[in-house]
Amino acid sequence: QVRLVESGGGLVQAGGSLRLSCAASGRTFSDYDMGWFRQAPGKEREFVAAITWSGATTNYATSVKGRFTISRDNAQNTIYLQMNTLKPEDTASYYCAASGHYHLGNRESQYDYWGQGTQVTVSS
Repeated sequence: QVRLVESGGGLVQAGGSLRLSCAASGRTFSDYDMGWFRQAPGKEREFVAAITWSGATTNYATSVKGRFTISRDNAQNTIYLQMNTLKPEDTASYYCAASGHYHLGNRESQYDYWGQGTQVTVSS
């Protein structure tokens, strides 16, 4: 079992930045590829970014590529999502997830464990 707890969400103006964190506990953190997803009101949850267990390789949704950066610190059992040049359409609840079987997955079904989410609101 892996427990994931997100933090760092909040209200920011368009063009601003936020850094989300996701702290993991339970099984060996470095055994898992990790991902970030988001869900806006009335919309389906969508893939944002993923990172391999070592942190060597990343994958991004087209909508955030060049603005968001995913990273991890295995010594701290934490992953991060640095979000720059935020837009109102980035407003959503952001979830981190852990996958023990897929590399750089971009589908919800590829992840085994989920956090409870943190809200990001970008005002225009």
